[in-house]
Amino acid sequence: MGRTASALAAVTLSLVLAACSPGLVPAALETVAPVPPSVRSTPPAPVEPSTPPPPAEPSPEPTFDASVGPITAELAERMVPTSWREGCPVPLEDLRHVTMSHVTFEGTVATGELVVHADVADGVVEVFAELFDAQFPIHSMRLIDDFDGDDDASMAADNTSAFNCRAITGGTGWSEHAYGRAIDLNPVENPYVRGDHVAPPEGRAFVDRPDAPGVIRADDVVVRAFAAAGWQWGGDWDRPIDYQHFSISGR
Repeated sequence: MGRTASALAAVTLSLVLAACSPGLVPAALETVAPVPPSVRSTPPAPVEPSTPPPPAEPSPEPTFDASVGPITAELAERMVPTSWREGCPVPLEDLRHVTMSHVTFEGTVATGELVVHADVADGVVEVFAELFDAQFPIHSMRLIDDFDGDDDASMAADNTSAFNCRAITGGTGWSEHAYGRAIDLNPVENPYVRGDHVAPPEGRAFVDRPDAPGVIRADDVVVRAFAAAGWQWGGDWDRPIDYQHFSISGR
């Protein structure tokens, strides 16, 4: 074999070896393997718009509730002998236990209770229904028996009360409260004033009748509601002035 044939054989052998060894294939001759479908990037699925939650149901408006009932044996145990005892001008059977809704100073609704004479019970419910509708706030409405029949303690607690078998303030005759025909409303905001004497003492800040919640003023919704039921206001008195007091007789 001549030199030319040997060279040609060497070249041929090199090409054969290159074909059998991928690592020896020149870069220009390499081919890129296709990407399997399983690893191809997939476009994100379209985001469905979220469904807004249904609108909240509006809270029901608070309603006025009231009940009128006789003095039960259980209630009589609370009242005797603190607010009622033998010798009082009205027997227990002539009194009625009234429970009623009222708006508090915090704007919530609470249930209070009063004891009044049977012949004014329905009218009292009508009055307090009007006060409820007008959102007039009442701090507390508990029986005087929760204060051991002590009118001063009840007033200091800003408690609205009615029946209490006691004498008139500063006197010996029966108070209208002893007949169940008088109501004291928000005593702190509406104090009893006689000269320099203010009861309860906590009410001194309200003697000048500031524009504040719970204060009763001439011809306001409270005075008009009581007047429509036949009650008179102690705030119209000359001396003393009893801003908290409403009664049938005007005393």
